[in-house]
Amino acid sequence: MIHALARAGTYGLGQRMTQTRLAVITGAGRGLGAALTTHLAATGWEVVACVRFAAGAPDRDPEPDPDPGLVRDPGLVRNPDPDLDPGLDRVRGRVRLVRQDVRAPVGPDLLAAVGGRPVDALVNNAGIGAPARPLETTDPQTVLDAVDVNVAGPLRLAQALLPSLLAAPAPLIVNVSSRLGSLSAQAAGGFADRRTSYAYRISKAAQNMLTIALAAELSGRVRCWAVHPGALTTAMGAADATTPASLAAERLARLLDSPDPASPRYLSLDGPDLIW
Repeated sequence: MIHALARAGTYGLGQRMTQTRLAVITGAGRGLGAALTTHLAATGWEVVACVRFAAGAPDRDPEPDPDPGLVRDPGLVRNPDPDLDPGLDRVRGRVRLVRQDVRAPVGPDLLAAVGGRPVDALVNNAGIGAPARPLETTDPQTVLDAVDVNVAGPLRLAQALLPSLLAAPAPLIVNVSSRLGSLSAQAAGGFADRRTSYAYRISKAAQNMLTIALAAELSGRVRCWAVHPGALTTAMGAADATTPASLAAERLARLLDSPDPASPRYLSLDGPDLIW
């Protein structure tokens, strides 16, 4: 039972649920983003999947080539590695892979892929952390870098796609956050035993405030949720993580179907709602 889905409510999904829905997902090259992209496409969604390729990417925080299971649209991205997972032929044509670094302004490839259509879900999944270090050796630049990706990145996407979000009957912005961004839990010492970087904690708390600010401005028009995906067994996951990205993707996909009108919300995919 997914506690995050338990709350009853209504929102204008209705007619759109009978049509093909469109999701835009950042950080779709690996981990949760790749798993969610393939899961949504396999269940009838169209997906614009935003990735950064190693070629031409900035020299900090490099991203490897996208997950080979993703469907590539040769008209939108020039990837030197055209190989596809043969098991994913069933979703061919439902995913458009575009080159979009969330640290940069939204580019023409992403806007062309959306094509002015209604965007039912914007999933801001791209994120970075930093090595956990004590105050004496913490580099302030790592905090600025994390804020650029984890906070300004979702802001850039929300700004650029706002007209398309407003054109959907029940639009939803999901900022993939973390329980470590909870000011209340951190102040109460709830994670005192965890070694986590200043950059990650500060940027995730700021991302949660972004979610609240977006919800306040877009009240009644776009729902805005911060979602803790659980302890994922991905490259950014903790050593004791137990939740595979595929399972978290299934849970998040079910959440995208929720009619709950509440906004903002701070959810966990593997437990009850969180405190800000």
